[in-house]
Amino acid sequence: MKIKSKQDIFFDCIIYSLLFLCCLITIVPFLQAVTISLSPASEVNKYGLHLIPTSFNLEGYQKVIQHDQIWIAYKNTIIRTVLGTFLAVALTVLAAYPLAKKDLPHRTFWTGFIVFTMYFSGGLIPRYLLVNNLGLLNSMSALVLPSMISAFTLIVTRNFFMTIPESLEESARIDGANDLYILYKIIIPISKPIIATITLWYGVWHWNQWFDCMIYIMDKEKFVLQYVLRQIVLEGQMSDSEMAITDVMVVNTETMKMATLVVATLPIICVYPFLQKYFVKGVMMGSLKG
Repeated sequence: MKIKSKQDIFFDCIIYSLLFLCCLITIVPFLQAVTISLSPASEVNKYGLHLIPTSFNLEGYQKVIQHDQIWIAYKNTIIRTVLGTFLAVALTVLAAYPLAKKDLPHRTFWTGFIVFTMYFSGGLIPRYLLVNNLGLLNSMSALVLPSMISAFTLIVTRNFFMTIPESLEESARIDGANDLYILYKIIIPISKPIIATITLWYGVWHWNQWFDCMIYIMDKEKFVLQYVLRQIVLEGQMSDSEMAITDVMVVNTETMKMATLVVATLPIICVYPFLQKYFVKGVMMGSLKG
């Protein structure tokens, strides 16, 4: 067994200290939100951190769940997340695979062109005019199609495909396989880490989006969850500023805000453990080559 030197022990202490600090920065605000969402007004109004609930009150969750549009928005968000993620992952894989091939004509130019779009875009107004001219306003297509592929995710996926040995494809071609068969039967099965990673990225992005809904959607029946929850939070803030509020009313509003945050975050937290085992491997292998 190798004995660690003093420098190694000192370095390990620094690394573990930083990791512990990162854990605290991540966990403490979430515990604070969960505790406030579950606590009565008398507990929330006390000074200091609220990391463990001492008594329970579900009034905040009742207000959020009883909101008229909350379940319709949940359905719209699930449809958007599933549809948008499926199309985005499929198109990203189909675009990244040829870009990873050394014999692709003008590969450097196309790669640079894609990277260029990571730093420069047309802006909000041209995008709105484009969506309007295509007749996509006030439809699910306006939320899914304009942001179909992320340039960064495409480059990461391409880099992952470049790490796959070419001998696998050459063997398949000798047996008569074409490009689509190789992609479907060989490349995709051994690319689960990167596919799980980009699925999580696209899924989280679609789940959390609300700004494009505010811009493109006018019908309340088509609002997504995050936009409806944002309206609930704003309604609470308006109540705070417009009314001569008692302490009880302020606390109830804060409780409702934290309950809103938990309701919006919980589904993603439930999905993450199923993809976590692929996540680190997919990110690391996809970032090896520039």
